[in-house]
Amino acid sequence: MSVFARGGAALEGDVDQFRRTAAAIEAEVGQVIVGQEAVVRGALIALISGGHVLLEGVPGLGKTRLVRALAEALDLDYSRVQFTPDLMPADITGTNMISDDGGDRRFRFEPGPVFANLVLADEINRATPKTQAALLEAMAETQVTVANTQHRLPAPFMVLATQNPIEMEGTYPLPEAQLDRFLLKIHVRFPSARELVDILDRTTSNRDPSVSRAAGVQDILRMQALARDVPIANHVTEYAARLVFATHPDQPGAPKVTRDYVRFGASPRGGQALVLAAKVNALIEGRYNVAYEDIRHVAHAALRHRLILNFEADAEGVSADSVLDELVMTVAPEEALVAAR
Repeated sequence: MSVFARGGAALEGDVDQFRRTAAAIEAEVGQVIVGQEAVVRGALIALISGGHVLLEGVPGLGKTRLVRALAEALDLDYSRVQFTPDLMPADITGTNMISDDGGDRRFRFEPGPVFANLVLADEINRATPKTQAALLEAMAETQVTVANTQHRLPAPFMVLATQNPIEMEGTYPLPEAQLDRFLLKIHVRFPSARELVDILDRTTSNRDPSVSRAAGVQDILRMQALARDVPIANHVTEYAARLVFATHPDQPGAPKVTRDYVRFGASPRGGQALVLAAKVNALIEGRYNVAYEDIRHVAHAALRHRLILNFEADAEGVSADSVLDELVMTVAPEEALVAAR
């Protein structure tokens, strides 16, 4: 039975509990992560949405510590895979090994690090495409296939991958199909001067901030179920669809910025990411309906990695974020979705 069939009072209590649990998780992660509130919020939104996150930022910004803190705050199993050029798919998924049990020799599956609730794929673009592809089945279907045998992954399951946007030597850029598997791409910004002072104080003293448990597996599964049940009005769904259509230069009425700088736009999976992430954002804000502002709030993280820019954009230094800045300002929610009708 849907949680929304239980009546207004029960629903209001669910939403309030959701909001308080999310706030507690963010507060606990904030014990060890200075600033980066948007990054913490984005990772939490992706987890509750059942999606995955690509974290992009220069080294030393605490991306790895963020993932570990999130696992501690949620009491989830956590594993880390350091991606290198010699990493093999079996190093991620696991492999069959010969087991000798009292003279009875048989193959036994040895699970790899992907069998965890939170999997940190550190510097994912340093591994070969073959090894990167080992994560595709896990991310799409929460299972891995080894020797024609399917193995289910634990729930909840999320991959948090990191990459350095500056140093490209010795890397293998993620193909568009794999980028599209990430619900959100989040930029990890450099800290402000005040935040940097706080980071130095915390990391160069005897103080060792710790993270306490704020929620558990069952809490996350209930939050995921509630997020799926959040209603969204047709005109808000249309607005999300309009934003996706606006990223396609070949669509009728495509904005000038799209025609000038975009080669290929976002996929339907980008629209799904918009709606799911907006639902979770609404609940975190204490509302059980999705507003236009929720769509706008998650638009950059949901769509930036799904836009393929053209040569003109590269030559003129136009980024996917700057294209999305203009689209969010110019795409009017109240207009009819002409392209889809």
